[in-house]
Amino acid sequence: MPIIQSLDRALTILDLFDEQNRELKITEISARVGLHKSTVHSLLKTLQLHRYIEQDENGLYRLGMRLLEKGQLLLQGFDIREIARGPMEALSVKTGQTVHLVIRDGAEGVYIDKVEGSKAAIRYSRIGRRVPLHSSAVGKMLAAFLPEAELSRMLEGYDYSIHTPHTISNEPAFQKELSSVRLTGIAYDREENEPGVRCAAAPVFDHGGHVAAAVSISTMTSTVGDEELAQFVLYLQETSEQISRGLGHRPR
Repeated sequence: MPIIQSLDRALTILDLFDEQNRELKITEISARVGLHKSTVHSLLKTLQLHRYIEQDENGLYRLGMRLLEKGQLLLQGFDIREIARGPMEALSVKTGQTVHLVIRDGAEGVYIDKVEGSKAAIRYSRIGRRVPLHSSAVGKMLAAFLPEAELSRMLEGYDYSIHTPHTISNEPAFQKELSSVRLTGIAYDREENEPGVRCAAAPVFDHGGHVAAAVSISTMTSTVGDEELAQFVLYLQETSEQISRGLGHRPR
């Protein structure tokens, strides 16, 4: 199918904005997409007209509110969030830790809900944020139960970015980790994504027995030891089973 060039360029501009680049000048946008300023200006004006881009009094561009509106519509379509919310809140109250619900989108995980723990010191996560599969507990869980052919395709050219000295850096090590996840039904992030942060994740199964999401608990190594984390994992498993039942999953 032919690609509509102007639409492709507009979407490329939207993709420039992220947590490190919340606001951009037109000269920066022009340089990054490799287009003349006049062309970029026309694209930006079109995006502004439809409220996908906003411009402040200093001439800086940022994402518009229309994206938030569309994002909320998308999230409202996930019934899993409604089903999971109660069990997630109960787990957070019981442990004092932050609990996340994550789905897979391509070769990344995406936070679709979170419950902030009363004792939590971890603030980096937010709904909509993406996380790598190889260095996060939720990512490992979402990858572990994929069909073999789909997993192989996804890992072709996968970027094993190293975030800490503990990060898995190659496919053989990742495949070995996924085998362990399948065997135990629990995935761990052992300070692989953030120094001082350990996470555990459990699978959420849908009515067809497929992994629809992963639910996780995040802890600080400075406050939660091995024994307490092991107890939290038991609570986490109960939570994931409760959410799975809510989605119609019945273990065989």
